[in-house]
Amino acid sequence: MLTKKVETAINAQVAAEFYAAHLYLSMAAFFEVASLPGFAKWMRMQHQEEMAHGMRLFDFVLNNGGVVTLSGVKQPPTTFTGPLQVMALALKHEKSVTASINKLYELALKEKDYPTQVEMQWFINEQTEEERTFSDNIARLKLAGDNGAALLMIDSEFGTRSTAAI
Repeated sequence: MLTKKVETAINAQVAAEFYAAHLYLSMAAFFEVASLPGFAKWMRMQHQEEMAHGMRLFDFVLNNGGVVTLSGVKQPPTTFTGPLQVMALALKHEKSVTASINKLYELALKEKDYPTQVEMQWFINEQTEEERTFSDNIARLKLAGDNGAALLMIDSEFGTRSTAAI
């Protein structure tokens, strides 16, 4: 059974995951307009992954005797300057999600909530992967620089992503 503090914190994390999904969908729209369909597809997959993360926490609350309380999702930004700025913003966002997951883990430790500790460990591992992926994307975009052909190659590669890693 979840304590009220843990339940409230997980519900807040559900909202954060849904915000991340909206953020990545907004980024996908930007890439569509910029004629970068591979980047757009990649961000759509990120959207799906974040929705799955939110639903994983949603189900966790329900499966542990809690009550899900959904809150509104704030509007994400809709204008961006280019792929490098998008990836940098995404990395910054993922780092904030990591901090929030770490706080949830600390709360679970304090509350001696072992199931939540185990669940948060999965998310800690996931966040390590997310930060690494965005860092790698940024490094590749920096290597490409202003070379349009290199950007199109990266776009083409991103378009091969077939499933969200959930």
